[in-house]
Amino acid sequence: MCSIMGYCGSSAAFSAFQEGFEKTISRGPDDSRIVDTGNGFLGFHRLAIMGLTPSGMQPFSLDGSYVVCNGEIYGFEKLKKELSAKYTFQSDSDCEILLPLYKEYGKDMFAMLDAEFVCIIYDGETKEYIAARDPIGIRPLYYGYDKDGVIVFASEPKNLVTLTDKIMPFPPGHYYKGGEFICYNDIAKVDEVSKDDLETVCKKIHDKLVAGVEKRLVADAKVGFLLSGGLDSSLVCAIAAKKSSTPIKTFAIGMSEDAIDLKYAKEAADYIGSDHKEIIITKEDVLASLEEVIKILGTFDITTIRASMGMYLICKAIHEQTDIRVLLTGEISDELFGYKYTDFAPDADAFQKEAEKRIRELHMYDVLRADRCISVNSLEARVPFGDLDFVKYVMSVNPELKINKYGKGKYLLRHAFEEGDYLPETILWREKAAFSDAVGHSMVDYLKEYAMEQYTDEEYETLRKKYQHAMPFTKESLLYREIFEKYYPGQSEMIVDFWMPNKEWEGCNVNDPSARVLSNYGDSGI
Repeated sequence: MCSIMGYCGSSAAFSAFQEGFEKTISRGPDDSRIVDTGNGFLGFHRLAIMGLTPSGMQPFSLDGSYVVCNGEIYGFEKLKKELSAKYTFQSDSDCEILLPLYKEYGKDMFAMLDAEFVCIIYDGETKEYIAARDPIGIRPLYYGYDKDGVIVFASEPKNLVTLTDKIMPFPPGHYYKGGEFICYNDIAKVDEVSKDDLETVCKKIHDKLVAGVEKRLVADAKVGFLLSGGLDSSLVCAIAAKKSSTPIKTFAIGMSEDAIDLKYAKEAADYIGSDHKEIIITKEDVLASLEEVIKILGTFDITTIRASMGMYLICKAIHEQTDIRVLLTGEISDELFGYKYTDFAPDADAFQKEAEKRIRELHMYDVLRADRCISVNSLEARVPFGDLDFVKYVMSVNPELKINKYGKGKYLLRHAFEEGDYLPETILWREKAAFSDAVGHSMVDYLKEYAMEQYTDEEYETLRKKYQHAMPFTKESLLYREIFEKYYPGQSEMIVDFWMPNKEWEGCNVNDPSARVLSNYGDSGI
């Protein structure tokens, strides 16, 4: 996945920078390097995915300028070919094109990139730093200011806890220059609603998702797939299987006593002919990992933590038992096509506004979960549903077509892949089940029971009131908040609030984020 960090001023202390930077070496265990720009420091921990030779090591330099980037730049070969008339390249790394691009196009370069990326550039001519993040925020970046007002950027909050009083996420789709954060791509904003009819919409959804998967299969390191047996991950795997000349490697996880996903994941794996492996976990595995997972995540959010338990443990097993370095996942489909709770949207406009909100906030929740659970195990995440062209198009689709009036959520996505023999009907039309529930209802139940044992009712009421921002509202949320504060004291504003159904909608005023508490859950848990 890689880790980057930049201490952007002449007063930067090397020892403090190095101490903070070393906390994310698991993101890039292959090599590490720090450069003194003459006006601060840039650091890079490398996980070699593209351009595996030493020449692909960062920071890259050009005429006194430097860049560090954690990212994948899709279609970089075309840009590299255009730039080669003027610049000489030393490696096969996609990120080596960034400094030549910056020399040619300046800040306009960021809108040109089809990429999941964060980068920090030191301009050797102007002696200033420029940083940027992809429009969805798939790759993480945080910032804060030291006691002298010098800005510090880093891949994770843990890099910054001793360097700044307040840590905040770098806003997705923005670049930083001259002390300002400037939006270059608000991907959730719809400039013009598409007039495409349903069949045209579904054809474009099919073609754009296939393209999004295909470009993410390109890697010099080995690629694997997380397969829950739900619609989203199964489609990613099915598309990849069709594009691969050899069986793809898929992985599923479930509780030892009541795993829901495992049977569906096996059915999908058998159908697409993947080399499939199941990871079985127990109550003891879950509870023993809880504090470590919250420490890794840097969040107090209930939904994110629950869903991370299974994801962290499956990625840990993949890291320990295989030589896979890249994982494709099914995140971001729900925000585009709907959750169980968005069936309660009062109208199409409300559905669209909720999707816009979720896409803009996603970097603090599901995307954060996927990044941390995968990267802490020295793996790289790739997210086909986050393909920029795909997201931009689906957001532009008339919400009257996206809202669930079909008796089945995510109808457009399902219908888009009805033809082509991608998946069995039982998977393609399977009811949505949240990942944390489908790993096994017992997993969430064990977490809730454990939290209940930690506090009396009186203790709960007293302790939760210590937190004015995102006040805990159950004993489980209090437990998570207290563990969070142990590692990230006073930094709760990194996460805007709890990821919950829209309580303003009828049927959604619930006190638990699990879809199990909704009246339309139905067959999801079977």
